[in-house]
Amino acid sequence: MTTPTPTLDDFVCFAMYTASHATTQAYREVLKPWKLTYPQYLAMIVLAAGGRTVGELGDELGLDSGTLSPLLRRLEQRGIVARRRDDTDERIVRVSLTDEGSAIHGEVIAAAGCLVPAFVDSGRDLADLLAQLGAITANMRALAADLRAAA
Repeated sequence: MTTPTPTLDDFVCFAMYTASHATTQAYREVLKPWKLTYPQYLAMIVLAAGGRTVGELGDELGLDSGTLSPLLRRLEQRGIVARRRDDTDERIVRVSLTDEGSAIHGEVIAAAGCLVPAFVDSGRDLADLLAQLGAITANMRALAADLRAAA
């Protein structure tokens, strides 16, 4: 007896990929009025909780400096964030939302609320969904680190 050949629909990784892509596309539509990209939106969410060094922000977002620096430069040119050198160590750059950035953040968060039902229509509690996705992320990062170490 032969085992049936799996299709893409049989792979959790493909389901996560398509869900991620669809989510990013939906956010793109919500963010259009503010001419924000999804990564810029995520940076604003982090910075709304308080200023960060560029390194801290990159760590939280999982972005390297080659990606983060141009993103921050564009936000700074638009008056959404401010970057400044640290007072005690000029190698460190601190970034924070401006008043304009905080106002835009509030508007965007309110607009993005329309996407929440798509996350919870599955019948799952949002907290449970976030916990499961967080566990998957942690497990995959640990597995990737193990595979790098074994190579």
